Amino acid sequence: MTDLVEVRRGAYYDSVSLMQVSKAVREVPGISAALVAMATDLNTELLAGMGFTVDESVGPNDMLVAFRGEGEAVIEAGRSALDAALAGLRAAGASAGGFGDAPPPRTLGTAAARSGANLALISVPGANAFVDAMDAVTSGVSVVLFSDNVSIEQEIALKDAAAAADVLVMGPDCGTAVVAGVALGFANLVRAGSVGLVAASGTGAQQVMSLLDIAGVGMSHCLGVGGRDMSSAVGGRSTRQALAALAADPSTESIIVVSKPPAADVLATVETYAATLGKPVHWATLGQGRPDLTAAVEAALATSADGIPVWPQWLAETPTEASLETVSIEPEANGTKGFLRGLFCGGTLADEAMIIASQQLGPIRSNIPLSPELALGPDLSSDSHTVIDFGDDRLTRGRPHPMIDPSLRLERIAVEGHDPTCAVLLLDLVLGFGSHADPADELAAAIVSARKAAAAGGRELPVVLSLIGVENDPQGLSRCAEILHAGGASVFVSNAQATRHALSLLPSASA
Repeated sequence: MTDLVEVRRGAYYDSVSLMQVSKAVREVPGISAALVAMATDLNTELLAGMGFTVDESVGPNDMLVAFRGEGEAVIEAGRSALDAALAGLRAAGASAGGFGDAPPPRTLGTAAARSGANLALISVPGANAFVDAMDAVTSGVSVVLFSDNVSIEQEIALKDAAAAADVLVMGPDCGTAVVAGVALGFANLVRAGSVGLVAASGTGAQQVMSLLDIAGVGMSHCLGVGGRDMSSAVGGRSTRQALAALAADPSTESIIVVSKPPAADVLATVETYAATLGKPVHWATLGQGRPDLTAAVEAALATSADGIPVWPQWLAETPTEASLETVSIEPEANGTKGFLRGLFCGGTLADEAMIIASQQLGPIRSNIPLSPELALGPDLSSDSHTVIDFGDDRLTRGRPHPMIDPSLRLERIAVEGHDPTCAVLLLDLVLGFGSHADPADELAAAIVSARKAAAAGGRELPVVLSLIGVENDPQGLSRCAEILHAGGASVFVSNAQATRHALSLLPSASA
């Protein structure tokens, strides 16, 4: 094996862009390991753990390039893929006036003053994010804070400063936002309209905006506020700011608040505040006893002229009686029970699936469990009903998010195909900007392989998938649905409907 390690001084690109570059290098035949990232402490530790030697003089403003391949020819091919990917970023940056070489201003505040900008997108290491975000806020600029690993104390300080300056902090760890039609982070190309979203959730926001688009309803803005905003500690600070901003926005006629399971006291306080704003506010806030995201959207649509549509679905054929003579789906096949296995890229979608499924199945094991005692171990193995969020921070350490690079999840799909205890496989796929450019073919291939492995073991393996996106997304909603359906999956645009369909396919004795 041959290693290449380079340090590119002062070459800054945001983390999402470098995830795409790492993936491009990793896909070169013969490359066994690759990481292209800014030289943060975390990333230098990861490189050392991968067996690369890193110059101790590097700092977070330097870009690290490291990959390992089968000889010099492969290394050169990797270098070509790297240079092509970076050239693509520079070309996009030149046309958008954003990425690439740093502009002359040395601080965000100075840059905003020179340009007249009123919104800053910050995607730097969490340890450095607070200083830049506070500089922007105190300069009167709203912030989309994509960075994670920002402390609760810093988040609260930023949001208090934002309230004092009458600006908005979206984040930290704000993965999805759409402001005046401009998609920031992971987002979908939805139609313009009059519904505003406030979202303490990333993929939950994408589910809601996609369903609205499918129903023919457009969106004014999606203001992400960070997944912790509706927690007891943060207290809905940015949610209230975002609600006030949308209430004052003439293009917004109604509002939907989307959230991972919020703290009950915070939700009550925000609901009371929302009632004073003079615009209709609907609630898509997950939790036991509360509507799922699809039901919440339907409640909002019930008051619109368009009404509630029939959500598209592409159902796979159920096993025929003849096939059941040779393929067993009995819960006690091979002396084991059949269980639900959910493998998700979206954390909020995983939460929603667990909330719905637990009502029928009882406790569900997970790496993001509804209760701490249901947490999976580090190897994520399980002998019961299980839902795994492959986008959890612990699984994205040193590698791109699974919406960009799904390799870890594809490996687990193969494992479930051979596991006689897996009775139904539940998946998601999130389309849009920032996500994998063409994810359907390789996911369909993995589904076909898993079903073949199950059949070879004497069982049928139904696969159910929630496809989150719209027709105008770069990947194409219907196109992806047809590819996945041809691979043997039942495909739904509603994650809640997909989950309930998966439950209906479980052997009754395993419930």
